[in-house]
Amino acid sequence: MGKHSVLMGDPFFISLIRKMSWPNQQDSWKKINRQRAIEQWHRLAETLIDCGIDVYVIPPQLENPDLVYSSNAGFLANVHQKAPLTEKIFYLSNLRSHRFWEKLYTKDILEGIGIQTAQLTRSFEGEADLIPECSRYIFIHNNNKKYHYSFRPSIPPYQRLNRIHSDYQLLSELKQILGNKPIIPLTPSRHGFYHGENLINTFGAYREHVLVYLEGFSRRSQGVCKKEFSHRAIQLSSEDFKLFAANSFQCTYQDDIFLFLPEGVSDYLIDQIKERGVYPVLINVSEFISMGGGSVKRLICDLGVFYDSQELLSENVKTYREKHRYENYYKKI
Repeated sequence: MGKHSVLMGDPFFISLIRKMSWPNQQDSWKKINRQRAIEQWHRLAETLIDCGIDVYVIPPQLENPDLVYSSNAGFLANVHQKAPLTEKIFYLSNLRSHRFWEKLYTKDILEGIGIQTAQLTRSFEGEADLIPECSRYIFIHNNNKKYHYSFRPSIPPYQRLNRIHSDYQLLSELKQILGNKPIIPLTPSRHGFYHGENLINTFGAYREHVLVYLEGFSRRSQGVCKKEFSHRAIQLSSEDFKLFAANSFQCTYQDDIFLFLPEGVSDYLIDQIKERGVYPVLINVSEFISMGGGSVKRLICDLGVFYDSQELLSENVKTYREKHRYENYYKKI
């Protein structure tokens, strides 16, 4: 049996990241405490390791501080399939132009670890917008090509508002990549909801349970959610939504299922998760929540379980993995 592995970006340059204006964010004025953010990041990584997960580190880059948000790296096709990595491909995200170099840097890291990479043809935010659900996938996309602008007293006198970045025209491409597995397309209700994983996520032995903030989706997509998930869905309150409760991460350790959630979520939500046979693990990521991008899951790129045999790995891959494994990476520093 292999080990569950994830990719996390070192937060050394976290204070250089531009804050994001997430709707209803209460502390958007707050200046990030760099030292506290770094401590919270390490605590998250160490808790994952305690749950039997291998954490591989993306070294920090001054030019690309957003690498800390590793869920934007892309997605590993059929991530939960019991197959060696040689049979899987990691599809890199196509992010905005100012984050282009992140893709090349992440590509080198992934290939060093021994994971094949490929690219899609259109804008794509990776597993932040593509979420496994039972034997299907949920794809949160923008089906409106028009940009929205707001005026401001500066030059130029307007700014383009953020929209969900994954292109709806990727649907046919994704179906081919995922072996024609059914895909449930959903669209957000407001331009400010720019990451799908902040609105909806899945958990459980078969990812059969759903955390969803219904008000974050268009009327049509709300209807789809009610039809497809019905009694399997836990509808998030506005308070839990503001804490990015949907931005959670699941792992299995010693036959128990754990769901990592941001500290501060409601007792009701915790009880609902426990009723479904999953153990909530609360993590303090307050500094990242104040950044407006998400909470726990935003800092994690899921690589699934590594089923590849150690005997078949090249010496270069073995050496690279050991070098970038969390315990070894910070030991050398």
